[in-house]
Amino acid sequence: MDHFLYRDGALFAEDVPVAEIAAAVGTPFYVYSTATLLRHFQAFDEALEEMDHLVCYAMKANSNQAVLRTLAQAGAGMDVVSEGEYRRARAAGVSGDKIVFSGVGKTDREIRVALEGGIRQFNVESEPEMEVLNAVALELGKVAPITIRVNPDVDAKTHEKIATGKSENKFGIPIARAREVYAMAAGLTGLKIVGIDVHIGSQLVDLAPFEQAYRKVAELTEQLRADGHTISRLDLGGGLGIPYERSNEAPPLPSQYGAMVQRVLGHLGCEIEIEPGRLIAGNAGLLVSEVIYVKSGEGRDFLILDAAMNDLIRPAMYEAYHEIVPVIEAAAGSEKQPYDIVGPVCETGDTFAKQRDMVPLVAGDLVAFRSAGAYGAVMASEYNSRPLIPEVMVHGDQFAVIRARPTFDEMINRDTIPEWLEAHSVP
Repeated sequence: MDHFLYRDGALFAEDVPVAEIAAAVGTPFYVYSTATLLRHFQAFDEALEEMDHLVCYAMKANSNQAVLRTLAQAGAGMDVVSEGEYRRARAAGVSGDKIVFSGVGKTDREIRVALEGGIRQFNVESEPEMEVLNAVALELGKVAPITIRVNPDVDAKTHEKIATGKSENKFGIPIARAREVYAMAAGLTGLKIVGIDVHIGSQLVDLAPFEQAYRKVAELTEQLRADGHTISRLDLGGGLGIPYERSNEAPPLPSQYGAMVQRVLGHLGCEIEIEPGRLIAGNAGLLVSEVIYVKSGEGRDFLILDAAMNDLIRPAMYEAYHEIVPVIEAAAGSEKQPYDIVGPVCETGDTFAKQRDMVPLVAGDLVAFRSAGAYGAVMASEYNSRPLIPEVMVHGDQFAVIRARPTFDEMINRDTIPEWLEAHSVP
C-alpha cells in the first residue's frame, strides 16, 4: 500500500495534489510520502516484535537526509556501504551503535572513520578485509565488533545483476569455509565476533530461498557455538521484493517473512537484524514527468517525456518495469493505445517502456512513475549535462523540497579549468 491515490480524478501524494507540486518545482521531480515510509518501516518492526531485533534501513535505496531522519526518528538503524553513507547516517542523527557497515570493498580510511565515529558492527566479506580491520582497530586502540558474511550458495531467483548469494557472486565467504575463517578471526585481538551475516539478493518474491539460506545459517550457528564462538546476532540482510507490476506480482508480506524467521531461527535466541531498503522506500516515491511531444513513428507512437534514463536508470539497466500513470485520470471508458515511452537523451536505451497501453496523452500532460522511491534518485546522474532533479517530501497536506535542482551555472562551475588553459580563454 502507498499514499498516492486519485481523488476526483487527480493524483494526490497524501493530501497534496501532485499537479500542485509540479507547478511549484517544475518537472521532472521525485516525491516521497512520509506516511508510506513510516508504514513500511513499522510493518517490518512489528513483524519481528516477538524477537529481539533491529531494522537497519539499507541506505543505498534512498539516502536523502529527510528520508533518513524520518526513519531514524521512528527507531530505525542504518545499513551503510561507504564512508559517504556512514557520514550521511550520522548527519541524520543516527548513533554509531545503530549503524551496520556492509560492502565488499571497505578501505582502511572507511574503517578508521567508522571505528572513530562509532559502529554497531562490520559485516566482514573476506579474510584480507578482516586483517585490515584488525590492523586499523589495533592502531586505534579499539576492538571492532564483526559478523562474517557467509555465502550460502542459494539461488535467490531474481535478476542476475542483483543476486548476491550464489557461489559465483562476489559477496561473502563460502559457507563451507566459515568455521575455518571464524577460527582465524578469533585469533585476531582487534576483533570481537558477535554474529553471522547473510544476504542472498534483492527483489525476492518468494520466501523459499530465504528459508533455505536461513536454515544453513541456523546449522552454522550451532556449529560455531560448539567451536566456542559467541554468536549473539544474526544479520539476515534484506531483499524482500515489492510489486512493481501490480497485476502480476504478489511478494510475501513482512508479517509472513517475520513468521518464517521466527520459525526457522527463533530457537537460537539471537538478536535479529534485517536490512530492508527497497520495500521501505520503493513504493514511497513517484517520479513525475511531463510529456514534451507525442510523436508518430513507423507503426508506433512515442511519448517523449522530460525525464530521462539519467533520472531513472532502472529500466535501461535492469529492463525494470515501472507502472506509469497519468496525473489527471482520463474520462471513464477512455480507450487505451500502445506507446513507446521514452526520454530525450540521445540513446536508444533511454526507453522506459515499449508498447505500453496508456490512455491518450498530449504535450503538457503529467505522468507519474510508481514505485520510484528506491534506486531512483540515488542512481541518477548528470549525463547529457542534465541537472539532477529535485526531491520533494510530503507530510500530510505539506510538502517541501528536500534536494533542490541545481542551476546550470552551479553544475558547470563544479569543473575547474587548469592554468595552461586560462591563458587561452575563449572570448
